[in-house]
Amino acid sequence: MQNLVLGELGKLVIHFVGNKTNGEGIRLSNNVTQFEAIKVYIEQLINKNFKSEEFYCFYFLPSLNLNPMYEFLSSIFENKDSFIEQSLNCARYLYDKSTHPQIKAGELLISYFKECELFGKTTDCIAIFKSENKETIIKVSPVNDGFELNDEKGININKLDKGCLIFNTDKENGYVVAVVDNTNKGAEAKYWTDDFLHVKPRNDEYSKTQNVLSMAKNFVLNELPQHFEVSKADQVDLLNKSVEYFKKNESFDMETFAQEVIGQKKMIESFNTYKSEYEFACELAVLDRFAISEAAVKKQAKSLKSVIKLDKNFHIYVHGDRDLIEQGEDEEGRKFYKIYYNKES
Repeated sequence: MQNLVLGELGKLVIHFVGNKTNGEGIRLSNNVTQFEAIKVYIEQLINKNFKSEEFYCFYFLPSLNLNPMYEFLSSIFENKDSFIEQSLNCARYLYDKSTHPQIKAGELLISYFKECELFGKTTDCIAIFKSENKETIIKVSPVNDGFELNDEKGININKLDKGCLIFNTDKENGYVVAVVDNTNKGAEAKYWTDDFLHVKPRNDEYSKTQNVLSMAKNFVLNELPQHFEVSKADQVDLLNKSVEYFKKNESFDMETFAQEVIGQKKMIESFNTYKSEYEFACELAVLDRFAISEAAVKKQAKSLKSVIKLDKNFHIYVHGDRDLIEQGEDEEGRKFYKIYYNKES
């Protein structure tokens, strides 16, 4: 995360949280854990795993104050002496949410960092990690006139299973929260962000940029073919133009985007209608103007594949001029693409 400079690690406590449905129980610590020997590894976990520029915030309906984690962490920020008490509340709450039979037990590490720097501003931060998957190492020990080997299991100091950083800023809007979930492969994994933390993307430039690019992708790939005759090459061209618009501009304007990328009047009308439907279905507002997030463009561009797949034989990657590719069908009914180029590399 380019915008984060870690401060001083002040406190650390560890609890064990099992699977409630499987009756694995919970083991709580009533004292802080000595961390000097492993301080560098805690910092390493954060620096290596929190790389995304996407931020979240706590929320809850009908009121933010009903979010338990928001309340627990707010108490810590307001009174550092409540660190142990509120960490116990966090662990008990996670245990209550660990009901899916596939959720793994693990250690819950809660730490407090003083005077971090985020976006050039100084703020404290609470880091919460959960270790679910243990790494095996071979320990070599001297014995008599030789050595013996033993296997040991422990926390991976490079890869974080689940974690979050909560920065003591913008409290009234649910704080600024960074989230990592490297085991999010099934419905059971959603408990970390949805059930335990209960967070949503912040309404910042990153999420605004991401929302419009996602909407444009869905419109081009799913909605547009239902109303207009468009080839795969046309769709790829529109996706390329969408990304190019965001790469060359510092700010977004919906009307300009529609004119430059979509172009045709009837398609623009369809796009505007789809925008309203998309907002309703996703329960969000897609703004007409905002500053573009370069980090969001870079991430979203990876999902906008500029490729035409032809049976199982060929893939055509289209990165530029749509006019240099033609689609047709021969006398025998075989479909083909004709591609023009100046240089082969």
